[in-house]
Amino acid sequence: MRKSRTVFTNLYITKDPDLVVEAMSSSSPSQSAKPSASSSASSAAANDQARPRNAGSTARSSGTSAAAGSIPTSVRWDRQTIQFSVNAWVFIVAVLAIFPLVPRSLSNRAYRLSFMGTACSSLYSLYALYGRPRAWNLQAVQVYFQSIIATKDFIYFIYCLTFVTSHLCLKFALIPILCRALEHVAKFLRRNFNRSTLYRKYLEDPCVWVESNTTTLSILSSHAEIGLGLLLMMSLFSSVTNIFSFLVIFPFKPIHSTFSSFSNLLKLYIKFCRWQRNIIQTFMYWQLLKLMYHAPVTAGYHQSVWAKIGRIVNPLVHRYAPFLNTPVSAIQRWWLR
Repeated sequence: MRKSRTVFTNLYITKDPDLVVEAMSSSSPSQSAKPSASSSASSAAANDQARPRNAGSTARSSGTSAAAGSIPTSVRWDRQTIQFSVNAWVFIVAVLAIFPLVPRSLSNRAYRLSFMGTACSSLYSLYALYGRPRAWNLQAVQVYFQSIIATKDFIYFIYCLTFVTSHLCLKFALIPILCRALEHVAKFLRRNFNRSTLYRKYLEDPCVWVESNTTTLSILSSHAEIGLGLLLMMSLFSSVTNIFSFLVIFPFKPIHSTFSSFSNLLKLYIKFCRWQRNIIQTFMYWQLLKLMYHAPVTAGYHQSVWAKIGRIVNPLVHRYAPFLNTPVSAIQRWWLR
């Protein structure tokens, strides 16, 4: 055996100087396990190096997602701030319009400005919530109005347009505007200034009362809105009686000159134009009352008020004016349609 080994080495190893022969050991399984352990250790180190990278990428992705989530919050905060500032301004101006010691010119101007501010606030709220129509054609605009016509903001927008364009100055119409502005202001103050010492000292109790009595304010607004409809009807009949009395007295007035007769005719024409304007305004407002009766946001309060009015009026009509049963039933069919 030794002789064959020496012959092998003499024939091949001595002839090939580049050949390197390593000694073999009997613990070959343990040596074969070492590379696998070293490879597992290297893979663990690679994983450890990859973990900080993944953690950094996760932190960057979470940071970007947090930044992306903070953008809508700031947008909502801006909208709330705008609504709060406008409604606080409306509340102050409406109080000036109602306060009896304010001069009449300033009171009338504050009356108009309060309706204009509420109209702008309602229009901005509609734009922020529903946007604008997808296209400016008849079908898209009709679909858009069907989506916003039953909302409270649209109802208040039409309400303000009805009175800001009227020549009548009904301070009674400011009650729903004051209730709406008061609700918005109290809600904003409770959500954003509850840690302020000034709020806790002076404003916390009124704001808590307003938020806990929103139903009472809504009932008060519905009573005022229905009472305004009745006042507009009375003003319409009063303007008719004024025109009729002027037509009766006008032929018997002494005519001193052509100018006086022309001025009388001009007065009659102005009264007639105002009467026509009152007719249009009254018709528009009663259509708005009909919408308030059927809209879900105001239907409960208006239906309860009209039910109370019906329990009082219907027995009187049946007892003292039965000839009004037919027109009243026709009006009820139109109203419930």
